[in-house]
Amino acid sequence: MLTASILENHYYSSSPDPAIASGLTSYSTSGTSSGKRKTIYYSEADERRYVDVKADMYLHWLLAGGVPIHRALSDMGTGHAAGTALDVFFRLGVQGESVSFELPIEQHLERLEAFRPELLYTMPSILDRIIRAAGQPNRFGIRKIILVGEIAPPSWQKSVAKKFGIKTADILDTYGSIEIGTIASFSHRLGRYVVAEGLHAEGIGTGTLREGFDPLPPGEQVLVLTSFVRDAFPAVRYVTYDVVRDFRVMEIDGVPRYTFEGIVKRLGPELKHGEKISLYDIEEAIRPFSEDADIRVEMKGRSMTVTLTSQTLPAVLIPAIRSAVEEQIPEIGAMIRGGLLDGIKVNLSRSEAAPKGKPSIKNRKIHYVRKEEDTP
Repeated sequence: MLTASILENHYYSSSPDPAIASGLTSYSTSGTSSGKRKTIYYSEADERRYVDVKADMYLHWLLAGGVPIHRALSDMGTGHAAGTALDVFFRLGVQGESVSFELPIEQHLERLEAFRPELLYTMPSILDRIIRAAGQPNRFGIRKIILVGEIAPPSWQKSVAKKFGIKTADILDTYGSIEIGTIASFSHRLGRYVVAEGLHAEGIGTGTLREGFDPLPPGEQVLVLTSFVRDAFPAVRYVTYDVVRDFRVMEIDGVPRYTFEGIVKRLGPELKHGEKISLYDIEEAIRPFSEDADIRVEMKGRSMTVTLTSQTLPAVLIPAIRSAVEEQIPEIGAMIRGGLLDGIKVNLSRSEAAPKGKPSIKNRKIHYVRKEEDTP
């Protein structure tokens, strides 16, 4: 299998194969264990197929939605998806524009107001900030939203749809990686992610990786992919390190397709309170109570604290939120009730302290911090 250690030793920091080096485009992303940033290569054919897969997926979804789309706006960070957005719009046959994530949020709103796109192509974290700053985002006339870059929990999608005055089915959540490209998209009809054509998918246990990860609960597996359309990346049994739930093959419109219910977490720094609990689980438990709270999860030793920062969340709801978080994973709730575990602490903050650093709209609303225990 193509694991992270193999890629770090033989691909991410190495020069490309001379046989295909001509005409390659390189992309840099997060660092490796060596401290160096990963470099991923795309051939000219890879670039064309990358755009083709996205355009075909989006067009199929848009046509099924029955809403005419004439204008599309890309509002996301840097990276492959952002850099190819206008090419995707051209393939879709719509007028396209993009707005830089480095601009102040006010200019993002001004561009939305002036251009009035029916289709918004963005990331969940950026969309959160647009909603917060706009007040009434339905005034922009957006009819469809395509999401990339971050997983969007179903409850969050429902909340966003309500704010824009559209149906949840008018939001397309997609999942991908720079190594592979687009991997899957969420089908509201099926309630599942459907893996893109041209990919062979597998679900494996952590024991197969032999990297010291704990066993996964029943129904959860690590997603492994093989791409039949990638030239400049050795995509043969590539380990994504994403843990998916209920991976299985389904027949869709007469064709067998790889599907999964959702992405639970990515293997790496773990949250554990007796049993494992993911940031997505915590967000799913909290969002029914508050759609705008910033969530900070802190682990100190074996103690978990969730701090919610919101100006509108009633303090009286904190006990109910605490119960919802604890019961999100039934095994954790049972151990807390049985006195085997301390309860999960949930605090409410009214602080409006701005994050340090250069102002940006690319901030996720759930944060994870692990601290060492104090020395006695």
